[in-house]
Amino acid sequence: MIVYLAALAAIDPALHDAAKVDGASKLQRIRHIDLPGIMPVVTILFILAIGNLLNVGFEKALLMQTPLNISTSEIIQTYVYHAGLQQAQFSYSAAIGLFNSLLNLALLLVFNTIARRANQATLW
Repeated sequence: MIVYLAALAAIDPALHDAAKVDGASKLQRIRHIDLPGIMPVVTILFILAIGNLLNVGFEKALLMQTPLNISTSEIIQTYVYHAGLQQAQFSYSAAIGLFNSLLNLALLLVFNTIARRANQATLW
């Protein structure tokens, strides 16, 4: 929220004053001044959130697992934990973790390309 407020504070107040003089309503000023002004920040924060899409929350999932629900509550991180530390299949669990990271990277690159084609701000 602080990042969005900082982006709104960076918008030139003269734009709002000119829109008021031209007779724009509050909703029109939001639509035509505020939203385009914060859209680069929204795009960058969205891309950063996409990078962590497959990281669910290992601790919460692991603590909630029981022998009764393990078949339906298994996620990638808990599977890596079970395979790597409990079954001592270190190379297999490392490969699964790498695959998870590559999927996160692929999602990040796809959405960064979409943002670049939409002429929004991107990470690089």
